[in-house]
Amino acid sequence: MVDSSAPADQPEREPSDDTGLLPAELRSWMQLLAAAGTIEQQLRSRVKDAMGISHDEFLLLCLLADQPGSSLRMTRIAELLGRPKTRLTYQVACLQHAGLITKNSACGDRRGIEVALTEKARILLRQSSRPLADAVSEAITRTACAQRYTQLQYLLPTNQSSEEHTTEQKK
Repeated sequence: MVDSSAPADQPEREPSDDTGLLPAELRSWMQLLAAAGTIEQQLRSRVKDAMGISHDEFLLLCLLADQPGSSLRMTRIAELLGRPKTRLTYQVACLQHAGLITKNSACGDRRGIEVALTEKARILLRQSSRPLADAVSEAITRTACAQRYTQLQYLLPTNQSSEEHTTEQKK
């Protein structure tokens, strides 16, 4: 039976077996977050055992390792990791105390702080990264994230959806 109380100007939805409250994009996003959370949880203890640092500190080292010159300004690190600057300051202090990074004034801006990997950090990353990468692959397989890949297509608009959105905005 058709619901006659629904406003006539609402766009029609394609019929599906799913009668949930969330659109496909939000369901896909939540599945991605759940898979990433599961993988992160499984990786936390391995990072601590292999490197003696927290998972967040590990992410910071990986970010630096992936940069030309293995260095970045603190403000950029905070942006890329989505971390508050105060939390980042604490993590940097811990890594600096462990001898894994250095802090220096940014060239041309004495207020800016640039953080760089030390040779000790490079050696530690070389020794630990392959087993940790293998752990990530195992975790992805266990969470069936690969099987859900096709569901993640809803995070990106299709050409038709983009065209419909543009048409709706013009009205």
